[in-house]
Amino acid sequence: MARIKQLSKHLINQIAAGEVIERPASVVKELTENSIDAGATKVSIEITNECRDIRVADNGCGIHPDDILLAFSKHATSKLQNDEDLFEIQTLGFRGEALASIISIAKLTCTTRTKDFETGTKVKCENSEVHQVETGCAVGTIMEIKDLFYNVPVRLKFLKSSNTEFSYIQEIVQSIALSHPEVSIELKKFGKTVLKTTGQNNLTQTIKEVYSSDVTNSLKEVLKTDELSGLKISGFVSTPDYTRSSKKSYHIYINSRSVKCPVFQKAIDMVYKNLTANNKFPFVVLNLEIPPHDVDVNVHPTKKEVRYKNPNQIFNFIYSSIEAGLSNYVEKSYPKTEQSNSFQFDMSNSNSNVVPFTTDSKEIYVDEKSDTIYVSDLGMKKIEQDYLHNNNTPVQQNFEPAQTQIFAKETQSPIEPDEKIIGQYHDTYILIDTDEGLEIVDQHIAEERYIYEKLKSEKNIISQMLFVSDVIQLSVSDAAIIRENLAKFEHFGFGIEFLNDTEIIFRKVPQVLAKVNPKDIIADILDNIEGDIDNLEEKILITSSCKAAVKANTKLSVWQMQEIIKKWRTTKMPYTCPHGRPISKVIPHKELAGFFQRAK
Repeated sequence: MARIKQLSKHLINQIAAGEVIERPASVVKELTENSIDAGATKVSIEITNECRDIRVADNGCGIHPDDILLAFSKHATSKLQNDEDLFEIQTLGFRGEALASIISIAKLTCTTRTKDFETGTKVKCENSEVHQVETGCAVGTIMEIKDLFYNVPVRLKFLKSSNTEFSYIQEIVQSIALSHPEVSIELKKFGKTVLKTTGQNNLTQTIKEVYSSDVTNSLKEVLKTDELSGLKISGFVSTPDYTRSSKKSYHIYINSRSVKCPVFQKAIDMVYKNLTANNKFPFVVLNLEIPPHDVDVNVHPTKKEVRYKNPNQIFNFIYSSIEAGLSNYVEKSYPKTEQSNSFQFDMSNSNSNVVPFTTDSKEIYVDEKSDTIYVSDLGMKKIEQDYLHNNNTPVQQNFEPAQTQIFAKETQSPIEPDEKIIGQYHDTYILIDTDEGLEIVDQHIAEERYIYEKLKSEKNIISQMLFVSDVIQLSVSDAAIIRENLAKFEHFGFGIEFLNDTEIIFRKVPQVLAKVNPKDIIADILDNIEGDIDNLEEKILITSSCKAAVKANTKLSVWQMQEIIKKWRTTKMPYTCPHGRPISKVIPHKELAGFFQRAK
């Protein structure tokens, strides 16, 4: 075996670069975050030469000429002044590795000036060597990267096509723009502007600039503060009828830092679990503000992973906040007075519905031993496994839920006594004349949503006794499932009696299902389970709601249609049925007029 020797400074930096700089997008991320940490209000990014040449210019505070050489040294940063600062991180960067890593694998030129000097400083770096000269420039910093990975041919060979690499860059820039709406960010490719935000510090406007107004039309605001624990969450989530095919639309931030957080993601998934179809995901832009000492961002060189001091509390806070936003509950804050420092709510409108918000009396816990989520509701129920596979944060055993917040429901126009029902289409869809346009509502899933929420909220479900019931033959496995979960069926109004090992009869059913054949009920429940008995209560609830709702191809009177629509309007989540199918579609007046070439 060869003798041990000290590696050269240049080789050490190249090894470190393998962790920090994965691809061109990594360079853009590090330099742009440095610009934001420097207080920039404008950042311009230009990409050329198959994404190997990168220019990032900002109007930030600049780098002091006496510090410029140190800035390109390893583990040198202005963001940590003492050891304790590592546990109070309030900037995007703090490791002091990015610039040293970049100059080991690229040719870099830095031009910078602070407001205290008439002239600036120009630094040229290559192969970890730094040369400094004086120059004229504006206040701020310009970083020019040339020939990225020129001296690391293996890394260069594994880069994807320039279009693919640029798509990664675009995703990074979009993410940073959404987390910092106060900063104007421009991205150019070969001189052509691909993305530009105006930096108005308005998240809605930034979403429009990054995506489109179509997205903002389908968003619900999320805003919740817990002063006791110092938590605040803000942003937007899409209604369940506006979804994407992947989780790329999950823009989640911790203290304005983009992260990949399984706790955050699972909270979103849990809220939308019975609101969206399978493999469909909402559009989310959420920023969680948390005291720096309660979260550890010093987990991985890319700073994408975090650990929480109390993941249970974080999970419940995010979950309840998103559910409140979808239910149109918006926190309203007023200037603090000497008598009180709590949130107050506008009750001047007699129609305001002020209620304490809860999550159906559920609290969610993280099992430290098995990395499993549990929710307390009729006892501890297993919900999901292995969602914390990459999160090894110790979990507090005695969980205390976050401080209860009161939410004021958004003031809405009073519902008219009678909807302007036009009629039925194909005996399946109810047509309504609304202020926005022509609304088309699926009668079955609108009533299904109402029944689902009604059954879910009732503690004691009214049952209908059956004097005569068919004998239902079951397989051995299905009979075992039902026998083991008789109490759960009982809770939802079903009375099941075993005649022998594989034959059952119904003694009672929920009153809403009194006219449904019990054979159909049990068959649908067993089909819905398909060998997976986790969260069985939810599956019983969904099946019961579906069976009880009016069917498609059923002719209804105007009065029956009025009743269905009125009840559906009162639901908390009027967007989709429990299976995730959209309930209604509005065709705007303007769209109809445009089709018929009428000037509105």
